[in-house]
Amino acid sequence: MQAIKLEIPLAGKKLYFASDFHLGAPNPKESKIREQRIIRWLDLIADDAAGIFLVGDIFDFWFEYAEVIPKGFIPFISKIASLRAQGIPIYFFTGNHDLWMRDYFTTELGIPVYHGPIWLTSEGKSFLVGHGDGLGPGDRSYKVLKKIFTNPLSNWLFRWIHPDLGIKLAKSWSGHSRITNNEKDESHFLGDDEWLWQYSKEVEEKTHFDYYVFGHRHLPLELQVGEKSIYFNLGEWVSQNNFLHFDGSKPRLIEFEK
Repeated sequence: MQAIKLEIPLAGKKLYFASDFHLGAPNPKESKIREQRIIRWLDLIADDAAGIFLVGDIFDFWFEYAEVIPKGFIPFISKIASLRAQGIPIYFFTGNHDLWMRDYFTTELGIPVYHGPIWLTSEGKSFLVGHGDGLGPGDRSYKVLKKIFTNPLSNWLFRWIHPDLGIKLAKSWSGHSRITNNEKDESHFLGDDEWLWQYSKEVEEKTHFDYYVFGHRHLPLELQVGEKSIYFNLGEWVSQNNFLHFDGSKPRLIEFEK
């Protein structure tokens, strides 16, 4: 399997994984409350974090113009800047809401940004980690949209829209997403039709990973993949507060501030 490979020794510490903060949604007031909760979580894990993986859709919308980034999120960005200054590794993944992230976090904060799954090894265990959008069967309409959104010509054209208008249009589109639409139930388990579970099984037939860690689904899951592997979904932080930690034994899904 072709994927960026990363190895992290724990040295008595832990790896932490979280996704789908959707900062900015569904409105500034609720987003700021969630932002403070995320900062409390980051403060809690800082002392024993060997690495923090933020696995996509951290922002409900993010687009990097050549000289402009979206307004807001200063407390969160300040916190991760502080963690980096302490020498704590942080890894960003793009999701379907923030897939236009470029090099701002890498250049300014030394945070790598991954646009697809990576192959992580730690303490003899292997992980496939990614946001999960566009993987597995189904979701055809989004896969078409993703090709359009990530097309260099589409990106070039969007950059010529004034940021005030471009970001306003994107936020309007984002407002119709699953995470901000209360009529769309995210709590329904799809059984064998869970597409990231299917994807994990397909990968496992070719390349073994001990653990598959994805976001995007908005439902915390722990499911067996074959006899020797487990698929975890990280859930989201709008109505839940789930994260995964790994201390060298088995990863555990935990809810922060129930």
